[in-house]
Amino acid sequence: MVNLQPKYLALVISTLLVSGCQTLTQLSQDTQPASAPDTKPSAVSTQASTRPSLEQQLAVPAITPAYQQFNEADQPTTTKVAKANKTESTAVSNDLWRRTRDHFALDHTIEQPRIQAQLKWYSRHPKYLDRMADRASRYYYYVLEQVISRGMPAELALLPIVESAYDPFAYSHGRAAGPWQFIPMTAKRFKLKHSWWYDGRRDIQASTQAALDYLELLNKRFDGDWLLALAAYNAGGGNVSKAIRKNRERNKPTDFWSLKLPKETSAYVPKLLALAKLFDNPQAYGLSLKPLPNRPYFAAVDTGSQIDLAKAAELAEISIEELYLLNPGFNQWATDPEGPHQLLVPVDKAEGFRQALSEYPPAQRVSWARYKVRSGDSLIAIAKRNNTTVETIRTSNKLRGNTIRIGQMLLIPKASAKAGVYAYSQGQRQQKKNQRIALRSGKAKLSYQVRSGDSFWKIARAHGVGVRQLAAWNQMAPGDPLRIGQKLVIWQPAGTVSNQNVASGDSRKVVRKIGYRVRSGDSFARIAGKFNVSLNDIKRWNSKAAKAKYLKPGQMLTLYVDVTQIRN
Repeated sequence: MVNLQPKYLALVISTLLVSGCQTLTQLSQDTQPASAPDTKPSAVSTQASTRPSLEQQLAVPAITPAYQQFNEADQPTTTKVAKANKTESTAVSNDLWRRTRDHFALDHTIEQPRIQAQLKWYSRHPKYLDRMADRASRYYYYVLEQVISRGMPAELALLPIVESAYDPFAYSHGRAAGPWQFIPMTAKRFKLKHSWWYDGRRDIQASTQAALDYLELLNKRFDGDWLLALAAYNAGGGNVSKAIRKNRERNKPTDFWSLKLPKETSAYVPKLLALAKLFDNPQAYGLSLKPLPNRPYFAAVDTGSQIDLAKAAELAEISIEELYLLNPGFNQWATDPEGPHQLLVPVDKAEGFRQALSEYPPAQRVSWARYKVRSGDSLIAIAKRNNTTVETIRTSNKLRGNTIRIGQMLLIPKASAKAGVYAYSQGQRQQKKNQRIALRSGKAKLSYQVRSGDSFWKIARAHGVGVRQLAAWNQMAPGDPLRIGQKLVIWQPAGTVSNQNVASGDSRKVVRKIGYRVRSGDSFARIAGKFNVSLNDIKRWNSKAAKAKYLKPGQMLTLYVDVTQIRN
């Protein structure tokens, strides 16, 4: 042991005290959270753990580091997942986007030009994201809940944005329909029902369950690689497997980024990852997401039998537009007589709807008309005339075949309200006015749905009509406010509007513009029959192609189709 004189001993103690204070100050600074909002506290934790503890340096009681004092909401994702059972703060529990972030599981640190390109597009189109959020507000809680309950990455709840922008009536040139864009073959594989009355591809619950089943199957097929599973969801498992096989034969990597895939698929996965990065930290991209409450929007109510949708909306005390948006799988004026026998309604209306149904006589849920068979009648003709199906008439009248006789009385299910009521709440008064305009002017009616940013001036200018005229056609004044999703009537010169939109009192239509790629053996007549549109309309929409003698495979045509009437 070294013996020090008192004056030197005092100097050493003084030096140690100063050094200890400096160390304490430095450590305190290192463990404070950075001011940048996107700084992860996990990085701070790693830095602090590499330093000697205060006990080792100064032999004084330890001070709780700042990173252990952070709120749970600010902790790293891994910590939050481990503490998922703890009570969330009010801010977190009420924010559905925050809940999404808490369950993200894909790698958001991947730096790829394809991801950056998609990020730039989304960040430059905030109105697109706002429109998407408006549509998703009815469905997103359910989709996210199903994804989380299966232990799947929460990023998959954003996939309908890539597929359809959360539009349940979306329809693609590849005959894909619904929010998850199922083609008929895949829909059949996953037992999504399709009939004249109902299309399960557009049913929110049924299509979500089928999509997640499919994604789980693909994830297992590609050994847990979610990027390959997502690529397969878009391009088909066989195409992805083929690309992997080719890379293996050439001793190349087999990850998603190294595969040669169709152009659409090569952009498909980057779109989802870009959305995930954006939703993870919207402020970093100068965006502000429309908040969605973290609570169920709808509840399912068993009806027990077929029911007229206008009557159902009345019993549930909601608009028929709201009922159709929550139940987009139903094509016609009533639910499918063969099921599913349930309707989705807003949560706060569910109990009242159940009570009203229990008190409403089952025999009155669908209106019936008595029809006397005449000479020349057939079940097909009668069904078409009464907006129903042959099978429905057969079942309702206990007929074994298609044979009917003159004078026979048949019971025919009938809509309880005028067709316009089922056209997203278009009133009878407006319909009569439209018919008068059509008779006097010889013009055709175009139905227009108001979008974000629209005004009377903007819509009138786009369609070559006057502002006052447009307002008058819709029983409004030029200064009246427009609502997003509101239906407007625009009268255009005859021959410039699809027959799908001509005023006629026809049943509910959901018209979408699609691109169709001509296939071998196609003709204008065959395509017209497939999409239930007129031959003349197709030629008018595609005047350049109509001048040619033949259609060529691979040629692109523009179609305006009612997605509820497509013949798969």
